[in-house]
Amino acid sequence: MRDQGSGAPETLVLSGRDIAGLMDQAAWMEAVETGFAAAAAGAAWSPPPMHIDADGGAFHAKGAALRLDRLYVAVKLNGNFPANPVARGLPTIQGAILLCDGSGGSLLAILDSIEVTLRRTAAATALAARHLARPESSTLLVCGCGEQGRAQLEALAAVLPLTRALAWDADAAHAAGFAAEMSRRLGVETAAVTDLDVAARMSDVIVTCTPSTSPFLGKSMVAPGGFVAGVGADSSSKSELCPDLFEGTRVVADVLSQCETMGDLRHAIAAGTIAREQVHAELADLVAGTRSGRISAEEITVFDSTGTALQDVAAAALIYERALGRASLPTVALGRR
Repeated sequence: MRDQGSGAPETLVLSGRDIAGLMDQAAWMEAVETGFAAAAAGAAWSPPPMHIDADGGAFHAKGAALRLDRLYVAVKLNGNFPANPVARGLPTIQGAILLCDGSGGSLLAILDSIEVTLRRTAAATALAARHLARPESSTLLVCGCGEQGRAQLEALAAVLPLTRALAWDADAAHAAGFAAEMSRRLGVETAAVTDLDVAARMSDVIVTCTPSTSPFLGKSMVAPGGFVAGVGADSSSKSELCPDLFEGTRVVADVLSQCETMGDLRHAIAAGTIAREQVHAELADLVAGTRSGRISAEEITVFDSTGTALQDVAAAALIYERALGRASLPTVALGRR
């Protein structure tokens, strides 16, 4: 624990580069699955997130506790400013995670949140795809060609036999650049598309990860047997999936109470196309095996992903445990007299 005498342990400071060096796709999947499995077993819990409006964006504060061999508590503060890349040359999402010892309160680590948020979000989609996508799914459509789109493609390529990816973005140049980069990086043929309707009907899996405030993907655009993951709606003002997409489909929420207040599910409930009681399951239920995943090749399945602090604390805990063996990582001594 890098303890100095009887005082608190030194606090690890972990940059995005540190985190990327400690984790791979398998580790992100392990962390996210651990978080949802713990929630199903009553060994992880999280209060509702906090939303703070700001100029041209917002801040989200999320916290959770996770009991493994010890109790971990993590709190993440993220700023989400969609205009940042163009207007300021900064990432859309920036922030930090504080990881604490849940028994004595010691601050164990301060983690840059960018890599964690990207990878844990994509890992949750990949985990949902294991249960809700057809195992033979080979064509993926990514809507929204930013950093989250890249992470989503990488995570899904690790769990599905993808042979082709399609990239759509409101900015066609972004889609073209994304397609060229991801073709080189993953060896999966990736093509930019401009006709969203046609591309969606060609796809086995569709992921939406945009900052849209108006829904753009409707049920008529999804082929029978399709799996849709709505990732971008992480606040009540955002929406990507049309309410009709929730009618008569198998809907799974990452956290139901959260999705019905800030996800695409919120808008579908308001439109009357689905009731809360008709949501099939939470992702934790699928991981625990208490609810079924896909049951037929023809049904459409929908995963409403709003992002939960359960993912953050599980990822931060695994990163911290891996980092303890790296003596070169920086530390700071907080709270010392």
